[in-house]
Amino acid sequence: MKKYDFDTIIDRWNSDSVKYDGLKQSYGRDDLIPLWVADMDFPTPSFIIDALSARLNHPVLGYNVVPQSYYDSIRNWLGNQYDWDVDQRWISYIPGIVKGIGMVLQVFTNPGDKVIIQPPVYHPFRLVPEHNDRQIVWNPLIEENGTYRMDFDNLEKSIDEKCRVLILSNPHNPGGIVWDKESLRKLAAICHKHDILVISDEIHAEMTHKGFNHTPFATVSNEAASISITFMAPSKTFNIAGIVSSYAIVPNDSLRRKFFAYLEANELNAPSIFSVIATEAAYRHGKVWLNEMLEYVADNAAYVDDFCKKHIPGITVIRPQASFLIWLDCRKLNLSQEDLTSLFINKAHLALNDGSMFGPGGDGFMRLNIGCSRIILQKAMNQLQNALSDE
Repeated sequence: MKKYDFDTIIDRWNSDSVKYDGLKQSYGRDDLIPLWVADMDFPTPSFIIDALSARLNHPVLGYNVVPQSYYDSIRNWLGNQYDWDVDQRWISYIPGIVKGIGMVLQVFTNPGDKVIIQPPVYHPFRLVPEHNDRQIVWNPLIEENGTYRMDFDNLEKSIDEKCRVLILSNPHNPGGIVWDKESLRKLAAICHKHDILVISDEIHAEMTHKGFNHTPFATVSNEAASISITFMAPSKTFNIAGIVSSYAIVPNDSLRRKFFAYLEANELNAPSIFSVIATEAAYRHGKVWLNEMLEYVADNAAYVDDFCKKHIPGITVIRPQASFLIWLDCRKLNLSQEDLTSLFINKAHLALNDGSMFGPGGDGFMRLNIGCSRIILQKAMNQLQNALSDE
């Protein structure tokens, strides 16, 4: 018998939700089913809400220390999930992973330096470097057999003396790829050879589907550990993105001293009371909820795949190996990207992420968030089918 409910629809309107209350600003209309921003519509687990509520019973919310139990919960979770023995000294809170990327660029690069990304990929990987006056080097993924692989030959050719950082999405967003150890080792060897720092964004790490296992980049080789800064968080997994709960793991002494000194100097390494409490509760009590949520999301993915095969053959579902995001290949519809996005917004009344925002290779695609009730997903797919029937 299941312990948790993922079918009940939660009304998120008027809760200052980006996903809902931000529709009008982002899409020009608010009569859409929101399937875009990467948080889930499932209720945050009760064990997290209860832990936060218990703290609110105390009438003073003053400055807080970071208890030893916070670090213990992270280390135990990483050990149990990935057999990764992380030294407490390697861990520091950071105020968000996208913010963390900007901080790494400030510490380890200069304006005009180059940052390598592998599109199609999460768009802040491009936006943060560009807004910090760094240059983007594209190393597009190779599409193959309904998924993607890294192009190591092109990576080697693209690297020059101005390349300082590579940002890795592990697991990959939006493709939902769980990178295999050999690919990560090859990437580490190339970056180590050229003295390139790897930022490994592993925010979707826990969300691997049945049959797949996440491998932290820093664990694949001594080379990987020596050149990497890993970012993780319970926020996607346990639906607490509004509570900033990210942290960095830096095994290399030299990198760690430099990066952590910057965080400490600017007081960016101090989590709030609620971040500490939510992280501990998630990592101490979250395993059953995580397993049930992943099973529900995997069934949602199967539903979308089956629906498209039966009713919308012009859309091919790239089944995610991780996460609650699906990369939809709409190229067989033979629509321009502008017409494709208009179809979803103005005819199907659905808010998805426009594939072009993910960089080269994104045109013809849309990103669908399936972290929602099956009833909502069924309604969305029927609206999409009807919109295409009217074409």
